[in-house]
Amino acid sequence: MNTPSIRPADLTHPIIAALISVIVNYGGTFILVFQGAKVAGLTPEQTASWIWSVSIGVGLTGAWLSFRYREPIITAWSTPGAAFLIAVLPNTPYAEMIGAYMLSAIGFIVLGASGYFERVVKMIPPGIAAGLLAGILLRFGIGAFDGAGMDPLLVGALILTYALLRRFTARYAIVGVLIAGIALLLGMGQVSFGSVTLEPAMPVFTYPVFSMSALLSVALPLFVITLTGQYMPGMLVLRNDGFKTSANPILTVTGLGSLLMAPFGSHAFNVAAITAAICTGRESHEEAGKRYIAGLACGVFYILVGVFGTTLAALFVVLPPTFITTLAGLALLGAIGGSLATALVDLRGRETALITFLATAANITLFGLGGAFWGLAAGLIAHGLIHGDFSLLRRFPRLSRSVVGDGR
Repeated sequence: MNTPSIRPADLTHPIIAALISVIVNYGGTFILVFQGAKVAGLTPEQTASWIWSVSIGVGLTGAWLSFRYREPIITAWSTPGAAFLIAVLPNTPYAEMIGAYMLSAIGFIVLGASGYFERVVKMIPPGIAAGLLAGILLRFGIGAFDGAGMDPLLVGALILTYALLRRFTARYAIVGVLIAGIALLLGMGQVSFGSVTLEPAMPVFTYPVFSMSALLSVALPLFVITLTGQYMPGMLVLRNDGFKTSANPILTVTGLGSLLMAPFGSHAFNVAAITAAICTGRESHEEAGKRYIAGLACGVFYILVGVFGTTLAALFVVLPPTFITTLAGLALLGAIGGSLATALVDLRGRETALITFLATAANITLFGLGGAFWGLAAGLIAHGLIHGDFSLLRRFPRLSRSVVGDGR
């Protein structure tokens, strides 16, 4: 394996991209974990253990995968999975939830070892994959401007800073936006870090209890939601930026990590999608071979948050939502533009790519499955009807039976 030599100058942009990715992840979605802990009636120690386990697990698996394959393989907790758990945690004993987490993780290990998921990913046309990614990211791009109605000064300052820096030094635009935004927040008194004290989190082990009801009502839905809402778009993010690591080891490693961390409260982690796009594109580094540094840096940041548990997680949560959404949208502009360009470049597949993009952006939720699944389904069905190619759709039943049984 030929690994490009790394100079100190190569570290700045991937590390900043990683920092923004971690800030967006904690600030944008981690509130779901706190909500889930609250409705489940977890103790502060159990909540801190959940944060510890999911952060340490995500950090270790992402850093190892990035180092092993020299690609920016960013991992994250299952955001749609956390949203789903808010509904089932109040009605399921916590020990049975732990057992369900472990069963779901075993499912990902088996799927990774089987190799079927990688075959599905390879069969998806590039235009549809790019349209799916663009549809997922669109609402984050809109979010960069949507907050102007609530905080026009902050949003306007961030956008102007981005535009000016893009003119004079495009490579440092997002770095400048991050620094200028935090300085502005401190100056306006909208955020204060004075009360933050670093306190290490202690993991709390819970003995799992396995039950058929938890398997059917928690483990199986968590498996399907995470697979369709996280793994599929996450793998397509990597493919869209030219990275070729097989999905098989990613599924296996993250599944194994989820299994080991489940007794401490971790629900599931997986390859990231939205936050990964911040680290996999040219904004992270001009040379694709050096973007894996962002994966290593993400791992370090996640481990630091995990070690100090709720203290640093709460630090990210106190940042104003408008700042988080604007920062995320600006950081993802390049990924959105690149995805749209790829989706529309092929005249033959342009219409089906556009259908995928619009259906995904609509963010339809049916039967517990989110917009990424239905956008992909709409694009593949349209592709089959317009071009007479149902090869992928014909294989889905066989692949599904091989993984989850003939009844599914």
